[in-house]
Amino acid sequence: MKAAMGALLVLSVGALLFLLIRQPGTRRVLSGIGVHVVIAAFLLYGAHLLSGYTQIVLPINLWTVGAVAVLGLPGLLLLGALKLTLI
Repeated sequence: MKAAMGALLVLSVGALLFLLIRQPGTRRVLSGIGVHVVIAAFLLYGAHLLSGYTQIVLPINLWTVGAVAVLGLPGLLLLGALKLTLI
């Protein structure tokens, strides 16, 4: 039963992706999201390189990259402030 549900999930995700990619504006939106994620990863890596001076170490994981991708540089500063005050 689990294998059938997993196969149905994979099939439905594949069909959804196929339909999304066929739409004209979807490629532009997905490439924009990809650019934001790459910029967020570089910003977090730069913050990690500066952690020797600032003593603020931010992990580079899905949640931090997602927060910085959505919020940008203010999100990076917010994560640093949260790290300073909460931990």
